[in-house]
Amino acid sequence: MGVSERDYIRNRPTQRGGYGGSGGGPLSAMSMWSVNTWIIAICVVVFVIDPVLPLRDVAMYVEPTISQEDWDLLDQSLLKVDGQRNEILSDRRGNIVLGYHVVYIESPQGNLEVAKQHFQAMPLLQSLGHFSTKRGFLHIEFWRLIGFQFLHGSFSHLLFNMIGLYFFGSMIERYLGSKRYLAFYLLCGIFGALMYCLLNLGGVLASTLSSSDVQVPGLLFNETSTPLIGASAGVFGILMAGAYLAPNVTVLLFFILPMRLKTLAYALVVIALFTVITNGNNAGGEAGHLGGAFAGFYFIRHTQHLHGFFDFLGRIDPTSHHYRKKVRGLRPGGRNKSHKEIDRILDKISAKGLHSLTEKEKKILGQASQNE
Repeated sequence: MGVSERDYIRNRPTQRGGYGGSGGGPLSAMSMWSVNTWIIAICVVVFVIDPVLPLRDVAMYVEPTISQEDWDLLDQSLLKVDGQRNEILSDRRGNIVLGYHVVYIESPQGNLEVAKQHFQAMPLLQSLGHFSTKRGFLHIEFWRLIGFQFLHGSFSHLLFNMIGLYFFGSMIERYLGSKRYLAFYLLCGIFGALMYCLLNLGGVLASTLSSSDVQVPGLLFNETSTPLIGASAGVFGILMAGAYLAPNVTVLLFFILPMRLKTLAYALVVIALFTVITNGNNAGGEAGHLGGAFAGFYFIRHTQHLHGFFDFLGRIDPTSHHYRKKVRGLRPGGRNKSHKEIDRILDKISAKGLHSLTEKEKKILGQASQNE
């Protein structure tokens, strides 16, 4: 079955600009743009403006310049960091991209250097939003679970992710509806970051417990401060959703090689898995891809779990638990026939989305809401 023949493709945008899927109302009222278009626009705008914003030094890791035994014996409260920015790598404008500050201890004989505090100079938004095991998990900066999904390190990085969103995101949004699609995209990204974090923590633990340099396949042994950015985890989740909804749709790999969408999606997952197991190039990024793919595989098959993500929209949102309580509480008394009918309609929304309702069911729900 082709894409255009499926029910979720036949659903056209409503007059208010949203799709017929569940929860489109509150978001679609904001603009004629779809959520997918907003995601693409935000990613592009952030990529354009971030390079012209001030750079910030982001602490990466500390490298002792004395023996590890002596370093472990030091009183950390005595350590001081000098203000000089020592250059390791600069960009074309002369900005220090990688560098270090000297860590020292004051002594009667003079300052004794004991370590180097390495840093990476990042554009402002990237410094505030990137995810890393150290900052996102160990420092409990949870906003980074979402912030990193709108940041990109290069034009090619941005281009390929936006191509994936442009060609496949709209299809998934038509099926899920605007609100659930946003929850789906963000959750896939979050699970990508969590997968990266889990494998990185596993690598740190394995290194701590092991007396040799043997690396366990599948774990990430990079520094916990290594940044993770990009929409790729969300894109992988969207690809897995597309493989489920329209597996036989033909896509052109690199705009040349025809391939089934399902084949492309699972081939990319296999490549990512192989890269992580063999600790290949960009293993950390591929770990994020796997987390996003696993989340996409699950949530497209269990869409009812997407409703709770935005329950804070409350009484105006037909997919929220608050709305369900509101409608059920319109009339005093027991659970009469009308209550049971409303319950059935709300259960149908939870299972299949707002677009699955008939005109009669929509009218019943609308009248019940207006009678509050």
